[in-house]
Amino acid sequence: MTAPAKFARWIVHVDMDAYYASIEQRDRPALRGRPVVVGGSPFSRAVVCAASYEARRFGVRSAMPCAQARRLCPDLVFVAPDFQRYSAEAQRIRALFAEVSERVEPLSLDEAHLDISTAVARGTHPAELAAGLRERIRSVTGLIASAGIAPNKFLAKAASDRAKPDGLLLVGPGEVSAFVSSLPITAIPGIGPVTARRCHDLGLVGAVDLLRLDAIELQAHFGSAGAWFAACARGEDDRPVIAEHERKSVGIEDTFASDLTDPAQLRERLHELAAGLARRLAAAGVRGRTLTLKVKYHDFIRTGRSRTFPEPLGDAGTLELAAIELLRDTAAGRVPIRLLGLSCSHLDRLGAVQQTLF
Repeated sequence: MTAPAKFARWIVHVDMDAYYASIEQRDRPALRGRPVVVGGSPFSRAVVCAASYEARRFGVRSAMPCAQARRLCPDLVFVAPDFQRYSAEAQRIRALFAEVSERVEPLSLDEAHLDISTAVARGTHPAELAAGLRERIRSVTGLIASAGIAPNKFLAKAASDRAKPDGLLLVGPGEVSAFVSSLPITAIPGIGPVTARRCHDLGLVGAVDLLRLDAIELQAHFGSAGAWFAACARGEDDRPVIAEHERKSVGIEDTFASDLTDPAQLRERLHELAAGLARRLAAAGVRGRTLTLKVKYHDFIRTGRSRTFPEPLGDAGTLELAAIELLRDTAAGRVPIRLLGLSCSHLDRLGAVQQTLF
């Protein structure tokens, strides 16, 4: 095994494979080998929270309406989510992360970034460390994790995506250019379905295709995000791994496939965002006293609304109601909206994670 560059930054992205569904299959042997969806009833407007790999073979994916998932796979087994159990398992996994790094940034209940630069500088090979961590997770929890190792967070996440399922991929400093050349443009953080369509209209399919545009063209097509997209296309990302105790806010946002004006559709998206934010708060073991709503209109003009509450927020229902009130103070319903985001700040740590997401 080739020795790593000792002075490089080394980041591991760990992603638990089909996390919620895997917990259900582990704890309920009758579900093993069967297509399982964690989510609401297929006869409601609920969406898929997680799909087992058996279900994914039929095209079932997270965030898909449960009714659509059932049409794709009539034999699907639907299991109601148990987020308290998933959170408790995440805390056990987080304790294993802490055994190998002091700088752990949870992204959700099922994934995290770890900065292992110090361990590598002391002589530990990053691949050996990540392989040992994956085996430790498997032996302690019975769950499978994939991992990507790279000099920065963007590349580590892309590497773990490439390694799934049940894999490990290291991208060394000398392999960055070749690896980025293999990535689709949608691998770049911030390029969702709408931006991806704009890229494809411009003939930009792979991540490195962005490098054909100069700074003026990037600004014209993508606004302030253009410089970030180009940096990722070069394999550059200087974002630090932010440990839990350093985190100032927790947020989530969604760029819509088409601009939305209908109030009912906007409320439905807020419902989904509030549920996602509640999960991220639970993963971080915090609640927030200040809720901020981010709005981007069809013309890329942005606005935001915030409110600070006397008691910290954490459950999805309360977050959703507060977000609806904030949305009423915008041009929603009159001006088309392309993006909504929710974030919590002024965070309070929980002694024990409790949540009521659904």
